[in-house]
Amino acid sequence: MRIVFLDRSSIGPSIALAKPSFPHEWVDYDRTRPDQVVERLRRAQIAVCNKVEIRRAAIEQLPDLKMICIPATGYDRFDIAACKERGIVVSNVQGYATHTVPEHVFALILALRRGLVGFRQDVIDGRWHQAAQFCFFSHPINDLAGATLGIIGEGALGQGVARLAQAFGMRTLFAAHKNVEGLGPLYTPFDEVLATSDVITLHCPLMPATRNTIAAPEFAKMKKRPLLINCARGGLVNEADVVAALDRGQIAGIGFDCLTSEPPAPDNPLLKILDRPNVIVTPHVAWASDEAMQTLWNQVVRHIENFHAGQPSSRVA
Repeated sequence: MRIVFLDRSSIGPSIALAKPSFPHEWVDYDRTRPDQVVERLRRAQIAVCNKVEIRRAAIEQLPDLKMICIPATGYDRFDIAACKERGIVVSNVQGYATHTVPEHVFALILALRRGLVGFRQDVIDGRWHQAAQFCFFSHPINDLAGATLGIIGEGALGQGVARLAQAFGMRTLFAAHKNVEGLGPLYTPFDEVLATSDVITLHCPLMPATRNTIAAPEFAKMKKRPLLINCARGGLVNEADVVAALDRGQIAGIGFDCLTSEPPAPDNPLLKILDRPNVIVTPHVAWASDEAMQTLWNQVVRHIENFHAGQPSSRVA
């Protein structure tokens, strides 16, 4: 059996990539361009692929392909309908990031609420020496205790963020789905979350219904100038509207770990404001603690072995 990993560099080099126990041929490629997918997967029965798209046109040229194993939870880069038609099993990994993503979210929240980015730069620039006293106040500092956290997405990651927030003494609200009524008392109406939160964090999948969940109309409803955190998916937030909201003072700052295109296109409007003290952008690494990546890879190997044994696991197709 031939197994091809199309984007090995998407898993950190410190992670031990165990291989399946059954006889097989394993081929690694650090990165794969869209025009290389068909050639590299020709004769492969299993593709391991994180962010390289595999669409219908490629699937139709790969008669030997029987399984796609995704070392991630999201599967929007794969043509699930075409895989189902062909009987190709698609498996993803789940539950590996329940600590690493919430911790990254709170690293961003704490850095922004306490002005750490700005204060660090001020010290580098010599302003502490110029202050002529033991401290100075060039950026706002706010506690988390007593603040309200609005969470958009109630899955494992949203729940993990809520637990950390409650440990800090924050009030937590799970937003009802946008434009959806009747979800029950555990949810707060979407617009109420926008209006009453001091921090808003996104933890929902990217689908047609969730694209641009936060855009200009939503920013206009944010009465408390919240921080906006996105460690979920680029595309959930309209990036041009984010810059406009910051310029208008509708939000206090942003902490983003994912952008609409990755790496970002040169004209991405967020690239023009990276030097602001209330803006933090990290390169899609919230999921990538060593512990989480090892857990993820262990799941990949298990799913491949289960497929080989005729018992596919964690199927999305």
